[in-house]
Amino acid sequence: QSLGLAITDEQIQEMEANLDNIDFKMAAEEEKKLRHDVMAHVHTFAHCCPKAAAIIHLGATSCYVGDNTDLIVLRDGFNLLLPKLARVISRLADFAEKYADLPTLGFTHYQPAQLTTVGKRCCLWIQDLCMDLQNLERARDDLRFRGVKGTTGTQASFLQLFEGDHSKVEELDRIVTAKAGFKRAYMVTGQTYSRKVDIEVLSVLASLGASVHKICTDIRLLANLKEIEEPFEKDQIGSSAMPYKRNPMRSERCCSLARHLMTLVLDPLQTASVQWFERTLDDSANRRVCLAEAFLTADIILSTLQNISEGLVVYPKVIERRIRQELPFMATENIIMAMVKAGGNRQDCHEKIRVLSQQAAAVVKQEGGDNDFIARVRADAYFSPIHKQLESLLDPSSFTGRAPQQVAKFLKEEVRPALIPYQSKMSGKIELAL
Repeated sequence: QSLGLAITDEQIQEMEANLDNIDFKMAAEEEKKLRHDVMAHVHTFAHCCPKAAAIIHLGATSCYVGDNTDLIVLRDGFNLLLPKLARVISRLADFAEKYADLPTLGFTHYQPAQLTTVGKRCCLWIQDLCMDLQNLERARDDLRFRGVKGTTGTQASFLQLFEGDHSKVEELDRIVTAKAGFKRAYMVTGQTYSRKVDIEVLSVLASLGASVHKICTDIRLLANLKEIEEPFEKDQIGSSAMPYKRNPMRSERCCSLARHLMTLVLDPLQTASVQWFERTLDDSANRRVCLAEAFLTADIILSTLQNISEGLVVYPKVIERRIRQELPFMATENIIMAMVKAGGNRQDCHEKIRVLSQQAAAVVKQEGGDNDFIARVRADAYFSPIHKQLESLLDPSSFTGRAPQQVAKFLKEEVRPALIPYQSKMSGKIELAL
């Protein structure tokens, strides 16, 4: 109307008055008859608006309705997920800060490696999630509106309505795009927006799924080591047969759903590859499933992970005991250096330590005993020059390098600033439903 078409105020008011007056029974009957969802609702809307019936859907195609709506929903879906992801990062950041200095045994290949700290390990999880936060923001901000493009994207029907006035067609496209809350529309479309957009959307959600799967797998492994556990309710039963069990079922649930989320990106990959020319309809049913499921799955994964993050339990004594089992071997280089400073010969010291460490390893592996390497060093007169230094040489905090400083710097400079846009939505804990 604003661009000069013969549309009356009365017609517009009639449509506005009936926006929520939807006869779903009639729409279902129309769709059964017409085999077309959009036209079923066009007819139903026209039934409610007899004066406006002649102009409803004027010049438009079904994808003007469906695709533009999908883009709005995708944008709004990201806006729902982003604060949830930010809350998870915030809870883990608090956890990392609390345990930034607590030494723990690091693992590579799931074999004992150098020490790290509980907080530093948590920062590995946080960094992945911060990358996901950036990816979701980028994917949301990269979305454009399909706009007003017509049946094959040429805007021919609208050019006809405006009697060949190209500027009015462009202005209509701009106005509708702005009213939908988008800054830009795709300049070129077929009947649909490119289905590569769906690939971009589901790729970042699948990547989030991979991050969550890794985090929750680590928690499951730590639960087996009895170092860290997810929340476990007072009356919760871990196993119907084994009363002592404390199964990490929340982390297992996240892994299970994340695995599904990661596979969903295969749908838009295949769909985009088989869109013939300006479009083909074999995309529609697939997209109705995979797009919705991806956002719903990501949503419940983040809710569950927030619940886990808010109730993580750490067992420092178990962690300390595991360090004591492995640290003596890790300290051998420090012992050699101390002996050399005390006047010893490096090669002689190396041989002494090799023999003692092999004996201690045999006790651990063949007899199931504790690591007694340090006791053997104390009992050997050769090492008497450094006996008084052994406690300091075995201080776990001296083996964690800059882990505490890395945690503090990372949280201050990268994590907390990334969460600022979501501060107003950070409150509230998640209670896990069944």
